[in-house]
Amino acid sequence: MHAMTAVSDPATTVRNDWTRDEIAALFDLPFTELVFRAAELHRAHHRAGEVQLCTLLSIKTGGCPEDCGYCSQSVKADSGVEATRLMDVQAVLQAAAQARDAGSKRFCMGAAWRNPKDRDMPAVIAMVKGVRDMGLETCMTLGMLSETQAAQLAEAGLDYYNHNIDTSPERYGEIITTRTFADRLDTLDRVRAAGINVCSGGIVGMGETRADRVGFIHALATMAQHPESVPVNALVPIRGTVLGDMLADTPLAKIDDIEFVRTVAVARITMPLSMVRLSAGREAMSEAVQALCFLAGANSIFTGDKLLTAANAGDDADAAMFARLGLVPMTGEEPLRASKARCPA
Repeated sequence: MHAMTAVSDPATTVRNDWTRDEIAALFDLPFTELVFRAAELHRAHHRAGEVQLCTLLSIKTGGCPEDCGYCSQSVKADSGVEATRLMDVQAVLQAAAQARDAGSKRFCMGAAWRNPKDRDMPAVIAMVKGVRDMGLETCMTLGMLSETQAAQLAEAGLDYYNHNIDTSPERYGEIITTRTFADRLDTLDRVRAAGINVCSGGIVGMGETRADRVGFIHALATMAQHPESVPVNALVPIRGTVLGDMLADTPLAKIDDIEFVRTVAVARITMPLSMVRLSAGREAMSEAVQALCFLAGANSIFTGDKLLTAANAGDDADAAMFARLGLVPMTGEEPLRASKARCPA
């Protein structure tokens, strides 16, 4: 086991100099000790028992030229997902209003693009402005961005931009070949420079090793400024995708529950101010596993019946789970979040 200094002060200054050995040592801790440390830090920086409800809408589905091995929306996948045009602005706003009425405080919009075309930006900007006018927190994931596009989204008032690093730098090329890990970081740098909060996480259960999970957390936790939002997804194997066909009938298709909770806990410890979002894969998790994730520091979920093209636990199921666990939906902005300045510091 790796040597490690005990955490004595849960309000310790946020660190950006984590080593892989230190992160590996966290993963190696006895499970109850790891979860205890994560819960302690979570309570020091966030309101215990509150979970933010988010809704994710696919505003442009399918036809993506990227070859991400997990994604049913890639043109390389034989998943049966048909390509659609960008949704009408009013249809998106109607969906956002329904999400707000169902209790969501955050509305995320995703388009299956390698990068948005300039002709699409006016509609995208109108969506951001319209959703913000409803009082919802806004997030978009549109692929890679140019500096100009990032500036346009910042001017429109976009709260967060999602661009996941997916996995460790070493594993990345086995999952995606149409863009590099560095390309991902370049877009995140443009988002940060434009003054938009960064949302970046990844997927576990893709057949990776624990060392890859260490590398994934390390890449996020050593950024000059931690992502304000860190989604942790469990792979949903989809037939017709590279990983879905490879893993759907094997034990690797579903990451070990304890290892998944460990990943959430290590994300919380290394990035104590971030929102840690329990994302895809929840529909296959028991309430007990989800409860452990909340204890370990997850404080956001995506609710509704669908996440882009994958099934998701519905609003009613989530409300029942919250009632059983004594959790309440977050009503306002999350505490200690990053500055909302619309220009670079």
